[in-house]
Amino acid sequence: MSSSTPALTVDGLRKDFGPIAALDGRMVRVLHGIHLRAEFGAVTTLLGTNGAGKSTTLACAQGLLKPDGGTVSLLGHDPYRAGSEIRSRVGVMLQDGGLPPSVRPAALLKHVAGMFRTPEDPVALMARLGIDEFAHTPIRRLSGGQKQRVALAAALVGRPEAVFLDEPSAGLDPQSRQTVFELIRELRDAGLAIVLTTHLMDDAQRLSDYVYIIAGGRNVAEGTVAELTSHEPTEARVLELAAEGRLAADPGLTAAGLTVHPDGDGRVRIAGISTTAHLSAVTAWLERRGVLPTALSMQPRTLEDVFLHLAGGSAADSAGRPLDPPGAPDHRNRRLPQEQATPLEQRPNGTA
Repeated sequence: MSSSTPALTVDGLRKDFGPIAALDGRMVRVLHGIHLRAEFGAVTTLLGTNGAGKSTTLACAQGLLKPDGGTVSLLGHDPYRAGSEIRSRVGVMLQDGGLPPSVRPAALLKHVAGMFRTPEDPVALMARLGIDEFAHTPIRRLSGGQKQRVALAAALVGRPEAVFLDEPSAGLDPQSRQTVFELIRELRDAGLAIVLTTHLMDDAQRLSDYVYIIAGGRNVAEGTVAELTSHEPTEARVLELAAEGRLAADPGLTAAGLTVHPDGDGRVRIAGISTTAHLSAVTAWLERRGVLPTALSMQPRTLEDVFLHLAGGSAADSAGRPLDPPGAPDHRNRRLPQEQATPLEQRPNGTA
């Protein structure tokens, strides 16, 4: 493949599940025209709440599900119809990797490496990821973070040109997490196309070259981290404060154009602060509640703030809904879909 050609192109991807008895036999549309591109030598991140359509999108991109509309091209081929030659050039790491529980990591990686013409040295890869410390322990006895490292090694041992990584740092200790970050950057610099999904916004902000955010089975935003976080005026900031007890949102803050995201345990993030009037609104809110913060800090807008604003920060913006009847208006270009959804993307066979 030419480096000028995207490794992955998804245009107008649509996926329907059903018919569903609970919906009077109607089909449920999970994806409503998703589009994305993943370039070689870049980390492309797909973000969305649970049920937003990420898993279905990636299953279609990997050839595990057949799209009901639109086109998908992976390494220049339709992944659903691709043969072993194309599949051997793609690595896939799942969050729940389906690793055989009785097999030991060393034996598993040696076996997987044997399926490829020019694999990585599994011993060297295990050493790089710290797997050699538990290489002969059955997988069922490993911690979640250790299983993640084995799943990552299995995705990389075949020297793929494109790799899908689902929550690659979930459950890892700080040292292992840093090792995984360094390896991902090395793979990107070596020219691999990396498609990343994660719920850890700090990871996405550190690793991503380009980000797509989806909600309700639709694209709602895309761009580099810098582009997404500068959507509001460049002077906009996020105020983080901590107080004893829980703090609820306030209509006065909403009227001032601020968005409030309680983190629990008395910690609150207030996004969109760009004027002294905004600060006055916050202090007035605290005064009305008789609250004296125990900590205050001002930070630039982060990718997490963008995600919470666009995706709603909850699974309520999930993907599936009954198909529109013939002649119904097309709402695919709405920025923030409001439909309540049937979260069928979590069920591989699409059944109720």
